[in-house]
Amino acid sequence: MTRISIDPITRLEGHGKIEIFLDAAGEVAEAFFQVPELRGFEQFCVGRMAEEMPLITNRICGVCPEAHHMAASKALDALFAADPPPAAKKLRELLYCAFFVTDHTTHFYALGGPDFIIGPDAPPAERNMLGVIRKVGLDVGKEVIACRARNHQVIKTVGGRSIHPVAGIPGGWSRPISHAERDEIVASARKNVEFARFTLKLFDDLVLKNPVYRELLGSETYTHRTYYMGLVDGEGRPNLYDGTVRVVSPDGSELSRYHPDQYAEQIAERVVPWSYLKFPYLKKVGWQGVVDGPGSGVYTASPLSRLNVADKMATPLAQQEFERFFDTLGSGRTGGRYLPVHSRLATHWARLVELLYAAERMLELALDPEITSTDLRAKPGPVTGRGVGCVEAPRGILTHHYEADQRGVLTRVNLIVGTTNNYAPMALSIKKAASRIITGGKVVEEGMLNRIEMAFRLYDPCLSCATHAFGKMPLKVTVRDASGAVVHEVERG
Repeated sequence: MTRISIDPITRLEGHGKIEIFLDAAGEVAEAFFQVPELRGFEQFCVGRMAEEMPLITNRICGVCPEAHHMAASKALDALFAADPPPAAKKLRELLYCAFFVTDHTTHFYALGGPDFIIGPDAPPAERNMLGVIRKVGLDVGKEVIACRARNHQVIKTVGGRSIHPVAGIPGGWSRPISHAERDEIVASARKNVEFARFTLKLFDDLVLKNPVYRELLGSETYTHRTYYMGLVDGEGRPNLYDGTVRVVSPDGSELSRYHPDQYAEQIAERVVPWSYLKFPYLKKVGWQGVVDGPGSGVYTASPLSRLNVADKMATPLAQQEFERFFDTLGSGRTGGRYLPVHSRLATHWARLVELLYAAERMLELALDPEITSTDLRAKPGPVTGRGVGCVEAPRGILTHHYEADQRGVLTRVNLIVGTTNNYAPMALSIKKAASRIITGGKVVEEGMLNRIEMAFRLYDPCLSCATHAFGKMPLKVTVRDASGAVVHEVERG
């Protein structure tokens, strides 16, 4: 059997590798997406004081500390029975929208976008941010950098630091903003709206008007029919900060809708011996392996998922793009919603619709008269023993679950990170892409391997956040001689 390794995989946050095994005929017999890194936050946070969690978990990685800071703060709201005042919730969401703008911008221009803007078969040395700047022009590159700079300034103003914010506390927010700071944020939000509209226009010109890329968008190679999950508000609109979880089936019908606090009744987590990442799946449907279809509990939580579960968008310009997205790629409506789009490469487009939504929502919040209020904290009550906090991270739903004793000392921590939700879909995408691209002993070229990498890169995985021990870590060491025969095995767990 021939083995092909893509190690390390590139343009993602964290570390991972892909192992592809070919049979004697040169066909793909198996493919594995392995995550060999371990962070272990769920274990070493046990025994810490619960109120430290917003500051500890936002160190999980440098890419999405805002998401962990926010989920941890919301979990503490529940753990200490302290519902934040309206102004505190608005400040949290304001920071969060700025974070979404900068994060989605990074993925499109630096991580996923080069596959389209430069081309999937271009030399690796050109498929990067510098290659993008050469293609679209230096002025666009300056706008990308300016977008990230102004939004990190907003995060610093609202959250206390440009990365690893510190303002989240049980029952509220520790830092009010002045009227002068609010005015600066309004100016930044207006620029974000224009930048998002420009980026969508760029996507139109470079991707949607290119017949090769349009064919890729509709390709069965990058299509899976899974369940989808996302937070929605009371009107069925995506909400990045709060809401209830809606799960829809591959045919678009609603499977379930629940409060995030009930996640353990809906989601199970499967552990495998060859990776540190867990495989979450839907309990109602069950685990049938890494396969798609209505009989498989595999679900996806991503920008595409958030559009697939939504009735509509909450802001006017994003609503226009939402309708254009489904009118272009969809095939009808069911139950008041568009039928799901199953093309995984459409996630890139969905991410840009969200970029525009986050920019518009940021502007709405900055213009809200209550945003400068100093009434930002509710008095914490006695420890309830359990708290669950949930937000939409750029990569998917992020859940923090804490249990603590009466002193507030943590006795259990569980995290289901955005990328973790998508482990099974990513593995599914990689195997399908490999099986269709590497066939009949065809000579494997670098461009072909990149098309396989595109299958996971579209999910924007953040493996630094996603790898955590679940109970005792199973470990098996196998020693083989030169002929491949097993001569010794050591097993733990």
